This record gives sequence, C-alpha cells and structure tokens, in this order.
Amino acid sequence: MVCAGMFEAASAPATESELMARARALSGMSLGELARRFGVAVPEAQLRAKGWVGQLLERALGATAGSRAKPDFEALGIELKTLPVDGRGQPKESTFVCTVALTEIGQVEWEHSRVRRKLARVLWVPVEAAPALPLAQRRFGEPLLWSPDPEEEAELRFDWEELAGRIGVGELEAITGHFGKHLQLRPKAAHSRVRRRGLDEDGAYVEAPPRGFYLRPSFTHGLLRKHYAPPAPARA
Repeated sequence: MVCAGMFEAASAPATESELMARARALSGMSLGELARRFGVAVPEAQLRAKGWVGQLLERALGATAGSRAKPDFEALGIELKTLPVDGRGQPKESTFVCTVALTEIGQVEWEHSRVRRKLARVLWVPVEAAPALPLAQRRFGEPLLWSPDPEEEAELRFDWEELAGRIGVGELEAITGHFGKHLQLRPKAAHSRVRRRGLDEDGAYVEAPPRGFYLRPSFTHGLLRKHYAPPAPARA
C-alpha cells in the first residue's frame, strides 16, 4: 500500500528521450530527497550505499530487468550504471560490467560477448561519493547516455580479447589486476569460498573463484572529461 505523498515505482520509459528526461530531472537532487519520495530509508552503513543507490534509481527511472540477465531498460536495450565521483568530479572506483562465464568465454567472439552487449548502450548517472558527505546529502549529477565510439570499442575489444584468450587457454590464475588498459578482471564474490567451474591449462575442469569484468576509473574519467568538459575558448 502506498501512503499519501509517496510515489510508486515509475513505469518503464517508452523512448530514450523519456528516459533521459527522467534522469535529467534527478540532476542536483539529493539521495535523501529521492528516498523520501518513495518512502525508502537511507541505509546507515555506507558500505551498502552503491547497491542501494542503484536500486533507488531503477525504481525512479522505471527499470524493468530486476536481477535478470537483461538490460535494465529491456525495451530500449539500455544498461543503468551509477558512477560514484569525488569532490573534483572524478570516478572513485572501477565499474562492474558483468561476470565471466569461465567455461564458455574461450569460444565466444567479441561481437557476441557479454561485455560488448552490456556496454552497447549505457545510461551513466554520476553520484557524489565524498566520504565526509552523509549519504542522504549526496546528489545526482547530469546523466550521460553513451555508446562506445569506434576508438573506444577497439580499445575495449583489445583488452577483452587478451583476457578472454588467457582464460580460454587455462591461464585464469595468472591474470592479475595489471592486465588490461581499460578493462580488467577481478574476483566477484562475497568471500573466497565461493567457486565456479573453469578450465586449467591442460583443459581439465577446476573450481575457481568467480570473476567479473570491470572498467578502470581512468576509462570512466575519460568519458566524463570528453562529454562534460567545457569547450575551449575561441582564439582571438
């Protein structure tokens, strides 16, 4: 039951323009203000903040995928990504893209990869994340609807093919966070006891911690600089 003055979750946006209008309407709004609209409590533990912010945004913008392996806005083919930024507007952390199917990735080409599908069309929503700023007072920034340009896709493809190739020949355990200029492979699990089936270098099945693909902060910082930087002043 929805109390008076409380908003129901938004319906799915019918067009990109409608989605962007909703996202822009949140620009400058605090997390606390949006939470109050939906009668949602702001979590006290900031360690849970990122997941909570994403769920709140999904509700406000009309995301439909939930926990399913689909784009957040299914009909539009758009992923939603929050982007925590510091006081200078720079990304504070890497951005999760998708988990790795360890036993399948060696047989998949870039064009059909999970990473390419996930990054084909992304709605980025910057969120203030300075540690000293209480969660309820943090504000949403100007949204960005993005698809990789040919240069960005080529660079992401290069990283993905290197990482996927090493996984495919059983070198998973040799991959460190230093691999990949823009895309990196990192553990993706609540604790080290979680295991997924993968292949070793001899082609035998082994149990390995699940991994995920992440975009480095330098990549998302480049996006912000490219799309938000003020134009250079005209020369006299």
